[in-house]
Amino acid sequence: MAYKQMTVVDIKTDLRSPKHTGIQKGLQVKFLRVITLMLLDGIALALALNTAISYGTPLETPWTQKYFLLLTIGVELTVIAATGLYKAGPDRRNYFALIKAVSLAAVMLLFIAFLYEPNRYLSRSTFLLSWLLSIGFICIGRIIFDIATKLLRKQGAIRYPVFLITDSTEKDNHIRLIKDENCYTIQGVADSSCLDLANRAATFEYMREQGIVEAFVSWSAIKNRLYVCWNFHTAGITLRMLPVKSELRHPKSVFWLIGDVPCLTIPAPIIVGSDFWVKRCFDLCCSSVMIFLLSPVYLVIAVLIKLDSPGPVFFRQNRIGLHGKKFQIWKFRTMVTDAEKLQASLEAKNEIKDGVLFKMKNDPRITKVGNFLRRYSLDELPQLFNVVLGQMSLVGPRPLPVRDVERFQTKHFIRQEVLPGITGLWQVSGRSNIEKFEDAVQLDISYIENWSLWLDLKILLQTVKVVFQKTGAY
Repeated sequence: MAYKQMTVVDIKTDLRSPKHTGIQKGLQVKFLRVITLMLLDGIALALALNTAISYGTPLETPWTQKYFLLLTIGVELTVIAATGLYKAGPDRRNYFALIKAVSLAAVMLLFIAFLYEPNRYLSRSTFLLSWLLSIGFICIGRIIFDIATKLLRKQGAIRYPVFLITDSTEKDNHIRLIKDENCYTIQGVADSSCLDLANRAATFEYMREQGIVEAFVSWSAIKNRLYVCWNFHTAGITLRMLPVKSELRHPKSVFWLIGDVPCLTIPAPIIVGSDFWVKRCFDLCCSSVMIFLLSPVYLVIAVLIKLDSPGPVFFRQNRIGLHGKKFQIWKFRTMVTDAEKLQASLEAKNEIKDGVLFKMKNDPRITKVGNFLRRYSLDELPQLFNVVLGQMSLVGPRPLPVRDVERFQTKHFIRQEVLPGITGLWQVSGRSNIEKFEDAVQLDISYIENWSLWLDLKILLQTVKVVFQKTGAY
């Protein structure tokens, strides 16, 4: 009797065995999406087959009859479904996988026909037309579906209501991440305390009332909570884990497993190996062509400088380049000859707040011609010779004087691990309007982490636009 009382009073219900498990939320929309895609694919395949039969070499065969055509379409749709091309997200837009699936289905049908009646399948021209048209029509159908879906979502339709659980430090990043997907409506945001035992019931009750389909939870908000994942499952709400801020900053992170534990490897943010040589060849070809084309401009600028003020045409200064090594940068002279000596008396008027760089509007050392050259960045043109010599690149972090680098903190030196550039993200994002060196460093690091030849081309084109607009130049 005592044992029975203990059993009734003390034994708690296992949370992994709830009395009621909710049906997955949003199932109707997901089902409708799959049915619509299958219907579009079926229409595309039927159209492809009928077109191929009409224009291909005619052949007396049962495979052109209604029931065999339905079998053909059924096999093709089954192969497409088996390869996961009806899943949500990027899977349905994987056109390469779609081409492979249709091709595999065509081979399977060829094999079935060979076993069934090898001498009476489709003619070769009909078969090839059917295969090519099936690929083309299905891909067109998917593109139309995606365009229509995006237009509807812009109008607020077919969006999933979601709930975000994240800490305040990650809130803005995670909201941006969800909104960028363009298929969700955020119905509520809460911090990790909403998953505590005392608040959990109220949280799930709110999500049920709001019809929440998916919950986005940051990893830091859910760890060490044993049954939370199961609570979402039994509520019929899809749980999606969100990365922490450090993962968001590294788009080239590599996912891998050590045992059964997921890990991320973040490559060192430097441009080396084949990437370096691709960039170097691009720099060498472009700078050589530009020097040849701009040679008359060089001559005109040189004459103007000599007529405007006494002193040399070119200004040379020691700058810190790749791996912290010094090199001499070439520029057209835009200041009086003793400008570097006069800088010490102007340090108090430095407009860069942290003092690492020296920038000053209406600098009294600048000559009349120099002011014009700086306005259009023409003073930088001789640096194309630095590029040819391999001391600089067309695009990269700007090489800074020794005076500036001596004020670096340890974290700033990562920018010295790539060739310095004539222009960069810093220059096309405000140029001299940037007031803090930290902001410039973040732009430099962003460039290093996301480097590609296409990014270099974009920055060069933006540089031309910024120069003609005279944005932030002085």
